[in-house]
Amino acid sequence: MEEPIINRVNQSGLIQLDLETMRVPGERIFFDLAPRLFMGLALKEKDYREFLAAHDWSAYQDKYVAIGCSVDAIIPTWAYMLAATYLSPVAKLVVFGDRAELEKTLYLSQIASINASEYAGARIVIKGCSKEAVPTEAYVALMQKLQPVAKSVFYGEPCSTVPLFKKPAQPKNNL
Repeated sequence: MEEPIINRVNQSGLIQLDLETMRVPGERIFFDLAPRLFMGLALKEKDYREFLAAHDWSAYQDKYVAIGCSVDAIIPTWAYMLAATYLSPVAKLVVFGDRAELEKTLYLSQIASINASEYAGARIVIKGCSKEAVPTEAYVALMQKLQPVAKSVFYGEPCSTVPLFKKPAQPKNNL
């Protein structure tokens, strides 16, 4: 009679966290100031204000928007702020930067909302492989969130992990 196959990973008590499941659903858009530059170099305030006032902002409705400039130009801070005044009423979120910065911001907000006490004393594996790119900042933020409460934290897959942290054993009081 053959021995039954035992899933030791399931019996290990490890909790697997997959950052990919924390990805905020929704469309991401980059609002690029480059097309608004005069001769590709400078922003003319009057022309820029006219563009913003006439622009159809409905394309950004309920979207996640990053405001930036794809070319190397000196853009005054107020230009990004002014675009945000038009985007904020329609977009779900507006950030300064590129799409990567937007993704990072979305992940960090998800991690900030985690109730770390749910992982008190837990042995956690932070899943390493994902189909969608996960910003490295998200992994670092998750580690900071879990380390104060977790018993141990690993990275990778439950069958092949890299140990990252193990809470020191509490000294026994022999009084």
